[in-house]
This record gives sequence, C-alpha cells and structure tokens, in this order.
Amino acid sequence: MAALAASVLALSGCDAEGKDEIQRLAMPAPRADEVQNIYDLWHWSWLAAIIVGVVVWGLIGYAVIRFRRKSPDEVPVQTRYNLPIEIFYTVAPIMIVVVLFFFTIKVQDEVLPADPPKPDRTVEVVGQQWSWTFNYLKDDATGGETVFDSGTPADYPTLWLPVDEKVRFNLYSPDVIHSFWVPSFLFKMDVVPGRDNHFELTPNRIGTYVGKCAELCGAYHSRMLFNVKVVSADDYDAHLKQLQADGNTGLTRGTEKVRAQPGLEPEAGAER
Repeated sequence: MAALAASVLALSGCDAEGKDEIQRLAMPAPRADEVQNIYDLWHWSWLAAIIVGVVVWGLIGYAVIRFRRKSPDEVPVQTRYNLPIEIFYTVAPIMIVVVLFFFTIKVQDEVLPADPPKPDRTVEVVGQQWSWTFNYLKDDATGGETVFDSGTPADYPTLWLPVDEKVRFNLYSPDVIHSFWVPSFLFKMDVVPGRDNHFELTPNRIGTYVGKCAELCGAYHSRMLFNVKVVSADDYDAHLKQLQADGNTGLTRGTEKVRAQPGLEPEAGAER
C-alpha cells in the first residue's frame, strides 16, 4: 500500500508531458500515418501482459492462502501432480504466443504492404561507418536531378521530409549492417549490404526529431546519429534547390568510409 501511495503521489506531481507519456506507456507519440497500428499493438500487448500478471499473481495468492500451514503441528497436503494445472500452464503460454504472433504479422502486413501505393517522394538512405547520407532521388523540385546531403560523427546530417506526403525510403549500406531508426516514427529497419530493404512512411507532424543507428556497427556506433526535419512542401523544395545550388548533385552511396574526426579516435586496444 505504501508503494501504491507513493506511485499516486508521483503521478499527481507529473506535468502534462509526463502524464501524456504515462498514458502512452512510454511509447513515443506516432508522427507518421502508417504506424498507428504499431502504437495500438503496443497498448494491447501491455493489456495482455497486465491480464497475465493479474492471473499469475492471483494464483500465487490463492495458493499462499489456501494451502498455508494453519498450525505448527499441521503439514499441508503435499500434491505432487495436478493435471489440470499442468495443462493450463502449458496451453496458456502457447495460446498467448500464437495470438501475439498473429496480430504482429497482421500489423506488419499493414505497415509493409506487398504492393504499396506510389510514393510522392523517394529518398535513398545510405548508412556507412559511421554516419549517414541522404539522396533525394530525381525530385521535381530539382528538375529531376538527384541531390544529396551527408554528415560525419562530429557533424550530424539532417534528413528533410515533407509533411503529409508519402516518402519511400530505400536503404543501402556499402560496408556492414546498420539499422535506420527514427523513434518518433515508431519504426526501424536494418540496412543490409547487398539487400534491397525499403519502406514507406507519411510524416504527419511538422517538427524536428532524432534518428540513430540501432545496430552495433563498429567503434563509433554510438555517434552514428542524425536529425529529421519534417517541414512544409515549400520548405522541402527550397532545401533541395539549395543542395542543388551548393553542388550536392548526383547519387552518393558512401563508398568511402567517413574519416575519423579529431577527438574521435578509439582508445588504445579498442576494436576498429
């Protein structure tokens, strides 16, 4: 009861943002249209976990009370086998796994349809040790010319996206496996050398978000970060035109690894 009271007091002292995070069960607010199903699956999984917890705690409490020793001279009945309980704790976990698997596959098929509609824009994301390059493929804003933006572990690149437009992300790696992850999009996908991974998302909220590599890929993995700016279509087109004016044209796939920047050299003995 003391722990419950402390929890209530802590929750009552939270600000609006904290309360909203608790309502979301620590999941970031979805900032893309296609990932609402992932958000819903997260909440239903929590509900399933709570129900399982209540059942388990209830059975433990029942056993503690029902079969407790009532006097020093009494020995409770020692039951070696209980077939109904054994069937229950064998079948119930199997059913839970089957149900979660079914809904996970269902959500996956909705987020990654086999025949997705034609996207409004296409971006090729290149993950290389240890930064990112973003190629904006043959966009109308640049007269059909591909432009790019890139960064380093010391100077994070920024991925620009237009709000309320479907964007196809083609993922490419010239070296090792990386993972493209924007937490606010509730979505990540591995960037595998020699494999054509891709997905489509429609950002629905203007703002600046963080992105990172979610696959251990080498000495500077923790610095393989990037920013995401979701802007209006006009601002997006203006940015692409600026890249074109700056000479950042053509398809760049990061065939040269990002050189170590001053202060980024690994410590002696560290793996490269």
